[in-house]
Amino acid sequence: MNRRTSLLIRTLVFLFILNSLSLFYYFTHHHSPQPSSSSSTSKSSPLKVNNYLTPLSHQTHFSKPWPILPSYLPWPQSATTAPLRSCEAYFGNGFTHRRDVLHARDGAGWFRCWHSETLRSSVCEGGRLRMVPERIAMASGGESLTAVIGRREEEELPAFQEGAFEVDGGGFVDRKFLVDREFLDRFVPRGEVTRHTMRDLIGKIRIVGGKDFECDEWIEEPTLLVTRFEYANLFHTVTDWYSAYVSSRVTGLPNLPHLIFVDGHCMAPLEETWKALFSSLRYAKNFSGSVCFRHAILSPLGYETALFKGLTEDIDCSGVPAKELWQKPDDHKTARLSEFGEMIRAAFGLPLNIRRDGKPLFGHNVLFVRREDYLAHPRHGGKVESRLSNEQEVFESLKSWVSGHKGCKINLVNGLFAHMSMKDQVRAIQDASVIIGAHGAGLTHIVSALPKTVILEIISSQFRRPHFAYIARWKGLEYHAINLAGSHADPGTVIKELTDIMKSLGC
Repeated sequence: MNRRTSLLIRTLVFLFILNSLSLFYYFTHHHSPQPSSSSSTSKSSPLKVNNYLTPLSHQTHFSKPWPILPSYLPWPQSATTAPLRSCEAYFGNGFTHRRDVLHARDGAGWFRCWHSETLRSSVCEGGRLRMVPERIAMASGGESLTAVIGRREEEELPAFQEGAFEVDGGGFVDRKFLVDREFLDRFVPRGEVTRHTMRDLIGKIRIVGGKDFECDEWIEEPTLLVTRFEYANLFHTVTDWYSAYVSSRVTGLPNLPHLIFVDGHCMAPLEETWKALFSSLRYAKNFSGSVCFRHAILSPLGYETALFKGLTEDIDCSGVPAKELWQKPDDHKTARLSEFGEMIRAAFGLPLNIRRDGKPLFGHNVLFVRREDYLAHPRHGGKVESRLSNEQEVFESLKSWVSGHKGCKINLVNGLFAHMSMKDQVRAIQDASVIIGAHGAGLTHIVSALPKTVILEIISSQFRRPHFAYIARWKGLEYHAINLAGSHADPGTVIKELTDIMKSLGC
């Protein structure tokens, strides 16, 4: 017991030191002028900075603190710590090539990008950056789904005019635009993305003189700017969450950032997790005038994460406990997805220090993730494509098998995720010893599964895709697959596979 207590104390001290270093790094690397207290709430009172006047309406908001994550490892800034195509370069901080585009002069704006050669994308950030919503052509966003049925996707994606975003150049403006085509091709390449909204946003940023840099509203806290594409699909949304999380870590933010959607999508159930993960959420077109950011971070598209690129690239990484990597670093091992899964659970206030040793007190939960009909987005008819034509039959057969099981107690959980809150979905994943499901976006939740969780995927012949086999490997989870000749599964085959898994769990 003394040894365990000593280890716990050392771990808490270590995490305290890491958080202190993170705060030190942030405040020593992000310089920006602070307004006087007298102008913090007045929209009409101007603030004098560098001999020019800027009318301000400063908005200060509460920022959530970072949770303490058991699998957290430091996010280094040194290029030597993330070799090309290493696991850290793919899943952690491979964004180590810093390119300063605009240096802060006498309190004016600044802009820089952190580039990853491995992912071929960049996390960019800037200070004294102004957004002019009226120069962004897209729907308002945030409406209820039923109010915008039939709206085209093109109306929801942003089209930026010149000057949709502008940066304060102070008293020295030597060019019209912040970057040129050569910079974009080098640091924000289009790649396979046909409509690269972040590239387009950066390419339209203008530099303006300090005397012309006026703002209707100021946001003082670090703010993430995110554009979502397949926003109603859990897999693609998880790639967006992961990109936003990595961007926050790469830029050394001391607290969870605020979030602005630079898109015009309507509300969706997945928004619940966005709000839990970050300090606040707003839509760009919901602002009534120009908005200036003391510190803005541009999150790469979800298509540029390892979670998505790994579908076509060979990412040779295996998930292991963070403690193992701390003691013995290995370029072919990672704990970053475990860290991210803990971040999602922490965002919902779920416990993190759960140890799964031996038989659970109340039995093993076997979660069957179901595919249900539901209205996903304005262009969706409400019918979900079947990946397992006899899903109900398989579920009923498992239910019958569980009721007659003579070994340890097994609880079969009916994972009707379309009718559950996101928090309840994540809790169901956390509580499961075994997760079963047909190939579908709902299985992406395994990023939040506990160590030693076993995954059983039922794959029809039309959907032989590696998404969840890869996520399980990168998480270090045991994975099994039943490959079907069509879309019909033999219930006996599923029961036999589950029986073998339960035996391996000592049941």
